[in-house]
Amino acid sequence: RLATLCSFGFVFHGPSGHYFYYYLDEIIPGTDAVHVCSKVAVDQLAWCPVFMSVFFSYLGLVNGDSFATIGNKIKNDLLNACLGSWKVWPVAHLINFKYVPNKWRIPYINAVQIAFNMFLSLLGTKKA
Repeated sequence: RLATLCSFGFVFHGPSGHYFYYYLDEIIPGTDAVHVCSKVAVDQLAWCPVFMSVFFSYLGLVNGDSFATIGNKIKNDLLNACLGSWKVWPVAHLINFKYVPNKWRIPYINAVQIAFNMFLSLLGTKKA
């Protein structure tokens, strides 16, 4: 599991997060309350479902699951994954977008992500 999660972070999460958060700062500049809340909303309502779908797809492919199995996994668990995310990430991202400079966002997110990945890994390995 550790190697799988590390490779996912290296291949997808790090690069995609880097570009996504830079882009988010470009389209929603600023650290006042309105801009920070807007960034959190975009992150959680647009990025979160995409991220979770890619995560479940990656786990399925690594485990040799069929596309049908992966599709069922996403259909069955995407909402639970997003609900779990919404218990952690809005507060983490309020801090992130208000106080963390963009160049340090990925290390900050990775620190929070370690605990959250434990939740995702348990959910991701649950049979569809």
